[in-house]
Amino acid sequence: MSSLPNFPPDPLPDAEAQCRQLAELLRPQLYRQPALVGIYSGGAWIAERLCQLLGLPEEIGLIDVSFYRDDFAEKGLHPQVKPTVIPFDAEGRHIILVDDVLYTGRTTRAAINELFDYGRPASVELAVLADRGGRELPVAATYGVWDVTLSAGESLVLDRDDADRLRWRLEHA
Repeated sequence: MSSLPNFPPDPLPDAEAQCRQLAELLRPQLYRQPALVGIYSGGAWIAERLCQLLGLPEEIGLIDVSFYRDDFAEKGLHPQVKPTVIPFDAEGRHIILVDDVLYTGRTTRAAINELFDYGRPASVELAVLADRGGRELPVAATYGVWDVTLSAGESLVLDRDDADRLRWRLEHA
């Protein structure tokens, strides 16, 4: 039986509602006292929301993978590089890496490489709002709420509106 592609609906899903769904998927893992680490920028925003929704007492970590990307030599330094901040000891911790969109897996690989510079976690799991397929590396999200298929030249972008609410935008190349 063939399945039809899951193209983005019009309008796009409510990203705030998706954050609440993701929080409920993570809630059963709280007994492990996981530390959240968001990948700039969308993943950092989602990690902030998850921290609030789950009532986590610990500050989240933030990662900018710019220097760890395998295409750094081709793309160069992004003009808006942010500092990586890991405000806890990563050694032996259960880490939930948070990103907005999972695509090729290269950003996730870069984030894991950087995370290991701060210690060796007990485990690293990936939580995303959207999985668009197209993997180039063997990376999969442990927690995700939306599988979506995009046309060539389309990309999903998470941003914030004037009220600081997260929202999706579809961009065309």
